[in-house]
Amino acid sequence: MTLFRQLIIFTFVLFLVLFTGIWFAKLETTRAFLLDQLESHAQDTATSLALSVTQHMTDREMVIIESMINAVFDRGYYMVVRLTDVHGEVLTERVMDVTIESVPPWFIRWIDLETPEADAHVMAGWHQAGFLYVKSHPGYAYKTLWQSVVRTTLLFLVCGAVVLIAGGFGLRLLLRPLVMVERQADAICRKNYEIQESIPWTKEFRRVVEVMNRMTYKVKEMFEEQVAQAESLRERAYTDPVTGLGNRRYFESQVTSRLDGPDTPTKGILLLVKLNDLDRLNKDKGFQAGDDFLRRVAQLLQQTMGQNASCVLARLSGGDFGIFLPDAPAFDAATIAKHIAADLGRLAAEEISVTDNIAYVGAATYTASVSLGRMLSEADLALSMARQTGPNGWNVRSITEETDAMPLGQQKWKEVLEQSLAERKFSHDAQPVVTMSDRNKLLHLEVFSRIVLEGNQLLSAGVFMSLAERLSLVSSIDRIAIEEVMKLDRSLLPTESVAVNVSPASLQDEAFRAWITLALKNLPKSAPRLIFEFSEYSAVQNLELVRDFSRIARDNGHATGLDHYGQSFSNLGYLKSMRPDYVKIDRAYTGELKERDNDSRFYIASLCSVAHSIDVLVIAEGVETEQQVQVLKELNVDAIQGYLVARPSPIRDMVRKS
Repeated sequence: MTLFRQLIIFTFVLFLVLFTGIWFAKLETTRAFLLDQLESHAQDTATSLALSVTQHMTDREMVIIESMINAVFDRGYYMVVRLTDVHGEVLTERVMDVTIESVPPWFIRWIDLETPEADAHVMAGWHQAGFLYVKSHPGYAYKTLWQSVVRTTLLFLVCGAVVLIAGGFGLRLLLRPLVMVERQADAICRKNYEIQESIPWTKEFRRVVEVMNRMTYKVKEMFEEQVAQAESLRERAYTDPVTGLGNRRYFESQVTSRLDGPDTPTKGILLLVKLNDLDRLNKDKGFQAGDDFLRRVAQLLQQTMGQNASCVLARLSGGDFGIFLPDAPAFDAATIAKHIAADLGRLAAEEISVTDNIAYVGAATYTASVSLGRMLSEADLALSMARQTGPNGWNVRSITEETDAMPLGQQKWKEVLEQSLAERKFSHDAQPVVTMSDRNKLLHLEVFSRIVLEGNQLLSAGVFMSLAERLSLVSSIDRIAIEEVMKLDRSLLPTESVAVNVSPASLQDEAFRAWITLALKNLPKSAPRLIFEFSEYSAVQNLELVRDFSRIARDNGHATGLDHYGQSFSNLGYLKSMRPDYVKIDRAYTGELKERDNDSRFYIASLCSVAHSIDVLVIAEGVETEQQVQVLKELNVDAIQGYLVARPSPIRDMVRKS
């Protein structure tokens, strides 16, 4: 029971006790007063009537005497008026039955009024001629007493209602600081640090609020220090201190994880950008000028590649930059290399270098499985050939293994995507995510979409999603995947939750947002609980959009998650803002867990600490060895996903036969 209700009940009980005491005191006082009045009235009537009758007793004028008695009796305030002689013989008498109107019988039985009696001597000259006896009628007293009780009760009821209403508002006002303290404590649990600006005037409440405010400041500082520590660790391990881009270690781990991951796209582009005469610039103008030049180049490259969510951009060493586009079609390589070379060439006008020949760009494309070393070699050869083309030159080399089934140009890709959408030629595989404590316990299934080409060849989403976004077809692809999941019966699945990857580009489509909102509201109870996964980079770039959609999903009993967490350099503070149900650590960090002491280990530990403090689960993806599992368990990771658990398989094979 709340304190407010307890205080209301306590106030009501006190008021009831007070009312009962006053009510009985009022009843007894009124009763005593009325009895005194009746007694006095009876005695006064007997005395005055006896005196009036005395002058007619000598001649025994009974007619006049009876008229006088009748006149008094007819007023209705008496039960008996009797005149007797000295021997007790009744000379005249008037009697009225006791009838009390407008008063409940139970009240009469409960309140006993002893009816007062009075008598007086009647004289005839100097001799006593008889007695006059008067007994008052209690009806008037009962009626007066009942009316007094009713008025008193109504008055107290009205006062009680006013006291309870006013007291309720007053107590709410007085207890508001406690409500705010409760809200403040709950906000701390959700890692929202609210400070009470309005300090209550009540001394005790003021102390509580001031202490809560100080504690909120301290907890906020602790959380921010924890986030800053994790961010600092990752920056030192994976960030180039001059440009703020990823360093060579970051580049190699990211590229390797993309090439070795499940459903790896069999196409992509790797570009090397080599600045010209950087050593000469450092010598002639100083290292500060060289650093400024590097930062300007990094800024330009970020602007050029900023629209590609899957792009990996890093400074490899000195004046060398690496760019990896894991799902870009080969026909884009020349356009991208030419565009970068032209943009860098325009830096000559800013006079921040010692030559107009700013840089060379070499690109390597692949359409088959390839290693990072092979791509770097091909890109390096392309750089050498770019030098021969002249200042700010560029060149593209290809690593190919042609097949007739693969689309070759953008127009062909568009036709394939549109045909696949029209005929719903998509295959949906699922991979389980299991808890770290019990690998037999499924947390959820993650669904992957693939295009089915002629000859039943499958193309993974990594191959076509970037082009689908460019052609504004991604929302249609996401809708098909979600519709297929919605058709499943959760009772026939090994788990009730199914994760579906959604592109924030789909949320930018108003028609898609309207459809998914209505679909979630009308989703049958037999459908699985949906988890909408967004890649970390895309979610941060579309923060408000993803956050608004997350609220819609949670309001309908579903969830959201962040995929490939750590792939970009977004701040850990975004977790507190977005509040996903879980984050999946990018496989690049999982793949580095080969030694007990490494930066990936420390970063994952920091991430788990921050995430768990705001009730966000941490899942490691790309787990392939027992050694990784042991390390992840020590780091308090909640769940794992990868080939060690199970490979992706058609989700229809996971549905039990009803």
